[in-house]
Amino acid sequence: MLAAGSPTPLIDFPVPVPGVRLLLKDESAQPTGSLRHRHARALFRRAILDGLVTEGTTVVEATGGNAAVAQAWFARRLGLPYTVVMPGERSEARARAVEALGGECRFVTPPPAIYDAAREIDGHFLDQFGRAAEHDLADELFGQVRPHWVVTGAGTGATSATLGRWSQSHRTADTPTSGTADDPASGDGSPSGTEGGGWRCRVAVADPDNSAYFPGWTLDTPDYATGMPSRIEGIGRPRIEPGFRADLVDLVVPVPDAASVAAARHIREITGLPVGGSSGTALWAALELVERMRARGEAGTVVSLIGDAADRHLATYHDDGWTAGKGLDIGQVRQYVDELRRRSVV
Repeated sequence: MLAAGSPTPLIDFPVPVPGVRLLLKDESAQPTGSLRHRHARALFRRAILDGLVTEGTTVVEATGGNAAVAQAWFARRLGLPYTVVMPGERSEARARAVEALGGECRFVTPPPAIYDAAREIDGHFLDQFGRAAEHDLADELFGQVRPHWVVTGAGTGATSATLGRWSQSHRTADTPTSGTADDPASGDGSPSGTEGGGWRCRVAVADPDNSAYFPGWTLDTPDYATGMPSRIEGIGRPRIEPGFRADLVDLVVPVPDAASVAAARHIREITGLPVGGSSGTALWAALELVERMRARGEAGTVVSLIGDAADRHLATYHDDGWTAGKGLDIGQVRQYVDELRRRSVV
């Protein structure tokens, strides 16, 4: 487990492009095992500072994933009751981690009804989508490394907004986006400020199938909705959420679900971490950026986020039966990934 106050680690990920470095920031090292730990901490901090949560307040959320575990963890540390409304029929596997932390799980169908159900519970509704609190990832990451691209998925939109706000506030008009193959010093990846270094970071959002962020960003339509659920847990939304700030994002990269799964397996093969599909989505988009840098003769550092890693993913994204049942044919994508891996081995 991560020592108190320590940053989550950066993992070198091999890519066959001279002068380009790809790093994975491993948020699975958080105490609750995912990037949602930062989200939960920010939501609780803001609710307490605003006087919305005080001693004895029941804290409520509507979610079905890692956010519930992270929020239950903080509620337990603060001695607060916690109730989460989850979509669908009761699942012991989904409820177990929250209930082990003293939280209460309620299941509601149809899934979109979870938000209204949460609002009806007497307590404070954290509302992670409506109040997508920005968190401390940017300060930590940019204290470790000075990348030219950071890639993340978008669920609430808080992470891309956090990174984008920091990036835009620290960039200057005369700083180039990246170095070149003949001048890799501007992308050496060492911790530094912008002074005299010619460094500028950009933020890319990796978006899976059925999600609204890529088409909405492309069409400049902030209320865009697909009405279709994402198969990639933790990211991808049927509508653009209020916390997503298109003006703080430089690029949105659409990623097919088959590519997300293949890339998640690739991460596990390299690092041993059983990551979820969201980490695969971000990696695939990062690899696309690496390829663009190669084609342009650019040098520099790309950082992709590992959102979580858990053994439960072995029965889904890392299981051939599961992918077949979802209609995902990753054969062709795997051939590309395997070739990339062979070329990356030193």
